[in-house]
Amino acid sequence: MKIKIKPNIIKEIKEFAKNECEKPTSKYGSGPFRYHFIPMVKYAKQLAKELGKDVEVVELAGWLHDIGSIIYGRENHHITSAKIAENKLKELNYPSKKIKLIKKCILSHRGSKNYKRISIEEKIISDADTMNCFDNIAGLFAAALVHEKLNQGEARKSVRRKLQNKWKQLCFKKSKEIIRPKYEAAMLLLNKK
Repeated sequence: MKIKIKPNIIKEIKEFAKNECEKPTSKYGSGPFRYHFIPMVKYAKQLAKELGKDVEVVELAGWLHDIGSIIYGRENHHITSAKIAENKLKELNYPSKKIKLIKKCILSHRGSKNYKRISIEEKIISDADTMNCFDNIAGLFAAALVHEKLNQGEARKSVRRKLQNKWKQLCFKKSKEIIRPKYEAAMLLLNKK
């Protein structure tokens, strides 16, 4: 008996991520879906297409890479996200070989951890996650001012330092090419005074 994969798996996973973000129990509210997941997936798909890699795998990993953070919180979210992804994709009868690659992408996506990224897809997810920081500078400031309780000057230095580190973490020349105008603009605006 052949197991049938659901035809709209990407749509279903995207809706799952959106619904989790919109739940009252979401750790960060609905903002991450709009300001992080959507642009991150856009970058992931763009890189996968340009590098000739499996766009479906990369898109699914993108929608699920931070889901553990939304449900359980930020600590070890790469691990909780990988487990949630595995369970959800198994439920949808997704091929186990592709589930393994998606889990690897999610487990190794965090720039703050020194994971060795082996596959191109792992590097794509890591880069797309990093690239999104340059689209969401307001979120970096919110974290610095509200969560880290820094003053305005300290927040400016903190955000500048984070963006410089993010720039250095990018794996692909193409990623830097895409994000360079935003990086240069941010460095100009956040220049030391």
